[in-house]
Amino acid sequence: MANRTRPFAAFEWMIAWRYLRARRAEGGVSTMTWISLIGITLAVFALVATLAVRSGYRAQFVDTILGANAHVAVYPVTEEGQNGQLVREIKDYDAMADRIAKVPGVTSASPLIYGEVMASANGRNAGVQVYGITLQDLKKVPLIAHPKKEMGSLADFGQGIALGSGVAEQLGVVPGDTVKIISPEGAKTPFGVTPRVNAYKVVYVFTAGRYDIDKARIYMPFKAAQDFFNRDGVADQVEVMLKKPEQVDAMKAPILKAAGGNVMLWTWKDSSGAFLKALTVEDNVMFVILSILVLIASMNIVSGLIMLVKNKGRDIGILRTMGLSEGSVLRVFFICGASTGIAGTLLGVVLGCLFAIYIDPIFSLVNYIAGGGVWNPEIYGLYQLPAKLEWQDVVKAASLSLILSFVITIFPARRAARMNPVEALRYE
Repeated sequence: MANRTRPFAAFEWMIAWRYLRARRAEGGVSTMTWISLIGITLAVFALVATLAVRSGYRAQFVDTILGANAHVAVYPVTEEGQNGQLVREIKDYDAMADRIAKVPGVTSASPLIYGEVMASANGRNAGVQVYGITLQDLKKVPLIAHPKKEMGSLADFGQGIALGSGVAEQLGVVPGDTVKIISPEGAKTPFGVTPRVNAYKVVYVFTAGRYDIDKARIYMPFKAAQDFFNRDGVADQVEVMLKKPEQVDAMKAPILKAAGGNVMLWTWKDSSGAFLKALTVEDNVMFVILSILVLIASMNIVSGLIMLVKNKGRDIGILRTMGLSEGSVLRVFFICGASTGIAGTLLGVVLGCLFAIYIDPIFSLVNYIAGGGVWNPEIYGLYQLPAKLEWQDVVKAASLSLILSFVITIFPARRAARMNPVEALRYE
């Protein structure tokens, strides 16, 4: 009867290590072991890198949404004006903004004038979105007051306008230059409505980090915007910033109550919720696909162990006749397979983390080799490929790889443990 031994005893590790480093001529499977190791490493690296890019893209996209746009926009309902025309305007915008600003959880409430017009300079034209806002309120917009890049001074905003860097590049202007703003809804004359054209000095150029914002946005002083868009004494909307934007749904009721009726709300989730849901679906699909890739790479361990068991049949027979138990044989070959899985997982995690940390120089190198154009900000909205390491993602990838490696190793290890020593030594 075989003696009972402590699980994973030192001699079991010694035998497993000897088998792992054995040459092919000695009955080892070093080539297959290396293939398994490289496969698992690359699969885990791909999974960690993909999860990091996924987290980085989502985080940066949401940050730019919340940092440059209102968390909640309060719009007036459409009403019939004095001439029978339908109008949407807020007359008591200052009082409404004060009431909303006092709601717990609201950090600011800013009256706003909004219009879509054409900007012209140096013989170039660009369709732009003009936001009329006061300097005090503009300083409360994080990615405008503290952008990734800036030119000029925001303190001079009362003397001119602020442009997104994409607009400035398209028009070929810098702070100090003049830009013409052209609106089709100008002064009313007996011959109809004539376009209105005003020239404004550029005092500030910002890069918020979102292509669609930098490419089309212009900020104008609130009073100047009222004059330009014929909005004297009224505002188009009130933009609300929240302390906890992710809890925007819970803030709807108190904001509506403070606004005083005849208004409707449009939150950041309403404008970007569909895109974020699509990102979630894509993330889940990518995780499943890459998990299958890890499984396929782990299956190489099975092939290597089956070959190892076949080559070491004589050794197994001798060890069993010397008193080695089935459990010890199983653990020896389990260590052989699991060691490959552990080593490949660790290397893959290290490479994936390094990729996420140094993604900017790596991406620049790839872009240089490809001759540029690898990343199109018009499609993705961001200027560069982002990556953000989340410890939950790293643990998830490592756990998946280790579990798969351990589980599939059990089957060939059990085959070795159940090998009949008599049959193994019959033809020796």
